[in-house]
Amino acid sequence: MAKRRRVAVWYDCEGDFLEVLFEKKEGYFRETANDQVMEKVDKDGQVIGFHVLNVSRLTRPLDVELAADIAL
Repeated sequence: MAKRRRVAVWYDCEGDFLEVLFEKKEGYFRETANDQVMEKVDKDGQVIGFHVLNVSRLTRPLDVELAADIAL
């Protein structure tokens, strides 16, 4: 049976900003190929979350590749 983990999802309607965190730990944001999306990585470079800007303006699904090592 797969290990269950909690994912934190936060939306700021005033800033039109969505954040998804797979792990609560220190990290920093770095750019992706899409200007609307930043991935959050830990000190080892593993993806621990991401954020999306201007969520309400999306007219189609985002196609963004995050780093391969996602901490799930």
